[in-house]
Amino acid sequence: MKKLLILSGKGGTGKTTTAAAFIHFAKARAFADCDVDAPNLHLVVGSRHEPEHFDYYGSKKAVIDAQKCTRCGACLSVCRFDAVHPSKNAYLINEFNCEGCGVCTLVCPQGAITLQDDVAGEVQLYQNGHTFATAELKMGRGNSGKLVSEVKQTLARAANDAELAIIDGSPGIGCPVIASMSGVDLVLIVAEPSVSGISDLKRILKTAAVFQAKTAVCINKWDTSPEKTAAIEQFCLENEISYAGRIPYDPAAATAINAGKSVAEIDCAAARALREVFHRVMELL
Repeated sequence: MKKLLILSGKGGTGKTTTAAAFIHFAKARAFADCDVDAPNLHLVVGSRHEPEHFDYYGSKKAVIDAQKCTRCGACLSVCRFDAVHPSKNAYLINEFNCEGCGVCTLVCPQGAITLQDDVAGEVQLYQNGHTFATAELKMGRGNSGKLVSEVKQTLARAANDAELAIIDGSPGIGCPVIASMSGVDLVLIVAEPSVSGISDLKRILKTAAVFQAKTAVCINKWDTSPEKTAAIEQFCLENEISYAGRIPYDPAAATAINAGKSVAEIDCAAARALREVFHRVMELL
């Protein structure tokens, strides 16, 4: 299975729009959304069928047995994360503050506190003529990189005979992006022709270089700043970075997305440009 990962240095560049269009062009049978903090690929390419749901267990959280708790305050006095709160009958643990360090379990004289597996998120798997894996991290959890790995493994198990997998990653250079890069054949970076867009493009290229990931760049909404577009193209040329093309700003794209469609499903300037970028990327892959 060849794996194409689509990333961006910042949010709002058109990464997911590009991923959805590529899925349509390739008639891909396997794809995933690894932006587990804010997944939205399902809004465009999701299935009407109910997905399979799998709980993802991250770290552990402290749990107090109300029947054993004597409200002695030992746990409250040692918790450095302000996770223990008094209540009328027993102390309670605030799941968003608890770091699972386990100190409270050691000091409780009644043995009323235990560390239990915490559901940190949920993986969803759609299978209806295609295989689509996605996930959503629970609020306040910090295991996004591990959950991304779980999404990729779920896709690989469910669609191990697919020739191509298209993965929509997260913006930025954090843990979910690093986890997404592992084991892919090509990273396509969707850049924005702006000062911040160029800065973030350079950061994500440095990150990809650390992991020796093969990269290519395309520019979305290029005509909003032809000067910055030219600067990105020159940067790619000077640094021997594969350049896949440019996509114009097109109001029809926003109309399609708001209707729950991929840009590739309509005839517009953005769709035609995206198809050209797609063919170049497939040649690189």
